[in-house]
Amino acid sequence: MMYGDSGIQGKRDVASEYQAQISILRPSSRARRANMTVKFQDLYGFTVEGNVDDVNVLNEVREKVRQQGRVWWALEASKGANWYLQTHITSTLKSSLKFSALVNAITLKRLIKKGIPLNLRPKVWFSLSGAAKKKSTVPDTYYNDLIGAVQDKVTPATKQIDHDLPRTFPGHPWLDTPEGHAALRRVLVGYSFRDSDVGYCQGLNYVAALLLLVMKTEEDAFWMLAVLLENVLVNDCYTNNLSGCHVDQRVFKDLLLKKCPRIAAHLEAMEFDVSLVSTEWFLCLFSKSLPSETTLRVWDILFYEGANVLFNVALAIFKMNEDELLMTHQVGDVINVIQRSTHHLFDPDELLTVAFDKIGFMTTTTISKQRKKQEPAVMAELDQRLRRLNSMSGDEK
Repeated sequence: MMYGDSGIQGKRDVASEYQAQISILRPSSRARRANMTVKFQDLYGFTVEGNVDDVNVLNEVREKVRQQGRVWWALEASKGANWYLQTHITSTLKSSLKFSALVNAITLKRLIKKGIPLNLRPKVWFSLSGAAKKKSTVPDTYYNDLIGAVQDKVTPATKQIDHDLPRTFPGHPWLDTPEGHAALRRVLVGYSFRDSDVGYCQGLNYVAALLLLVMKTEEDAFWMLAVLLENVLVNDCYTNNLSGCHVDQRVFKDLLLKKCPRIAAHLEAMEFDVSLVSTEWFLCLFSKSLPSETTLRVWDILFYEGANVLFNVALAIFKMNEDELLMTHQVGDVINVIQRSTHHLFDPDELLTVAFDKIGFMTTTTISKQRKKQEPAVMAELDQRLRRLNSMSGDEK
């Protein structure tokens, strides 16, 4: 099923459609005079609230997107439509000194940091994430057969999905409709049967919903969800006990201490647990916290470079608010500072510059070592919690 009748994808040619999507926001003269809060719709249909300064930032960002789009289209024209597929630098490639492929790889990494154009995003994500390869290993009818086979089945996962559907981006002009709910339900239910270890976890509804908006088709959104959970993210992030998520939170706290020691010390003195805000970031991949256009810039990097970007971005949010956070004295004040900041982070370039230039690059090996270091304590804690619950259950009997 295609998401597009509501206007995101028309019948115009790709280039003109791309230009038309990047609208200029024009607040009313009354709003300009009073610098009042204004409401506007972003490029993916979400209603956003901000002041006139926010509108100006978004217009500047969209102008950069236009310029970036021209670069991508020029490369499509000169190098070929799928030039970015020939960029993986293997040992064989290095030894054969294929300079053009090396240049393509460097060019692609730089371009992705600056953002993938809206109309190329589905194709580029699908190819570079590994979703296309994953889909190619099964029959063409796999998704439709899966959806047909599980259509009337009821499980704890399907019950939770049905409960969460109306709460997933309420008010969105397509997602919050019977058609949108049905499409999202099919993707989530289908995946819950594909991987019973994951089944369904709260947070996946927001991730899958945003994938639907970007990818346009249910089947492509399904495969993007599959590659995300099976290849891009760490194992056990969304299993029943959320062990992977708990490990990530401990890793994040350690990194915050190393990268932002003043903030970490101040929050520890207040007995503030950073997981109060960061758990949602990692489970929803920032889709509930950041404006959608900023979230998707983070996802551009996520699907190409991996889950390390989540740590960089989370650290950057704290770093960008360092001065204000150091002035807080109450837990509620910390949460307010963070939430106010994330909801108005309309400039992805500002966020990503801090994430990579000020926080610094963290390798997959570094993060993996940190995870292995934290895993034993997490598993022991979860085991103790399970024993306590079983004991309480036995006492009740």
